[in-house]
Amino acid sequence: MDHAHCPPAASFNIGDAARASGVSAKMIRHYESIGLIGAARRTGAGYRVYTQQDVQVLQFIHRGRALGFSLDQIANLLALWRDKGRASADVRALARTHIEELDRKIADMEAMRRTLEHLAASCHGDQRSDCPILDDLAAQDGDAAAPGSVSKSGKREVRYSGG
Repeated sequence: MDHAHCPPAASFNIGDAARASGVSAKMIRHYESIGLIGAARRTGAGYRVYTQQDVQVLQFIHRGRALGFSLDQIANLLALWRDKGRASADVRALARTHIEELDRKIADMEAMRRTLEHLAASCHGDQRSDCPILDDLAAQDGDAAAPGSVSKSGKREVRYSGG
């Protein structure tokens, strides 16, 4: 059933709200428990009942998560969305901060990839038991070379240093 065109008075059980929003029932309950969404109305039998507006909020959360926003950031975005007197500069500032975080994560992942490329290239990939990949994983922090440093063997090493 397509709930995108339901009238505002439409009500959804948790399964229907999950399907309509793209958020699992488990996550809907979690978002409710942490206060990201309001407590659902309950039927006499105790089942949760959601409105079209609740589903729109869940869709907003789903889209925010798909863009990598944290739950705290989404809570801020929801507050801004609900505040009709907001300044778009506030929304833009939050988005720009998130872009900076994404850029840092991308740089960390690129460093991880370079390190793995280097380690894979160092591995003979034959029947020998000597394995630079396993040696690197087993290295003590003090024994690990910094990114771009030269190891005791004289080889240039690239190591991921991110968290």
